[in-house]
Amino acid sequence: MTHEEPAALLRGLQPGVRVVVRYRIDGGFTDALGTLSDVGTDGCTVSTRRGEVLIAYPLVTAAKTVPPAPPRRAARTRPL
Repeated sequence: MTHEEPAALLRGLQPGVRVVVRYRIDGGFTDALGTLSDVGTDGCTVSTRRGEVLIAYPLVTAAKTVPPAPPRRAARTRPL
């Protein structure tokens, strides 16, 4: 496995790939886990459970592709 700059990795991916991106925010770092929905010249957009997250490439500290999310479990039913 080669070590590639995280922003360069994101720029080379096609939308629709599931990713996790660690990036800087005021006071520290945070992660965005979801589907890469847009790859632009200045940043990318990740669709997460909480909504769209626009991330500027200079703020990215780590990124990688991840496998698809596991299927959600069926709701448990209680006996009557």
